[in-house]
Amino acid sequence: MTMATAVGISACGVSLQWTNPNSYSSGKGCKYAGQSRALPIRILTVGKKRLPGVQLLVDEYIAKLKSYCHVDDVQIRSNPKNARNAMAQVDDEDIAVINLITSNDWVVILDERGLDLSSEHLAELLGDAGNTAASRLSFCIGGPYGHGQRVRKRANVSIKLSSMVLNHQIALVVLMEQIYRSWTILKGQKYHH
Repeated sequence: MTMATAVGISACGVSLQWTNPNSYSSGKGCKYAGQSRALPIRILTVGKKRLPGVQLLVDEYIAKLKSYCHVDDVQIRSNPKNARNAMAQVDDEDIAVINLITSNDWVVILDERGLDLSSEHLAELLGDAGNTAASRLSFCIGGPYGHGQRVRKRANVSIKLSSMVLNHQIALVVLMEQIYRSWTILKGQKYHH
């Protein structure tokens, strides 16, 4: 099954019946408007120390999201064992991320080859994940060389924020904004910048 037909995705005992993104009827609102169970969200980001402006934006979005769901922002040091080889670096980062994921997490990895979603589709993904047995929704942003094989195999779905490769700090800010926008869609509210 390709990610483009992401219907009935299942991994690690957590199943998600997600509508085909191409079937979303824009202009009619989200099918979950006002009714989804809010899963806590954890964002795992591999990278170097954040710029102060980036951290300020992340903190602002976490504060905005408090009225919808709990959000944990977890930073994982890039190249934790100072490997000289890129593959060893990815493997070390992969282990660090996979050790933070539980069997009850519903895992979304960000990857430029992932499923291309609109804001409405991301809202549906959040709504559908809230209707599973998952206890948390974990978004994973990889390091400079991307995700390792363990995280890729564990992921329930892979999505892209852009066809272009984004720096992990930019990807984090875009993801936070889209999660906030998605919750306003889910709750049938007007988006506030």
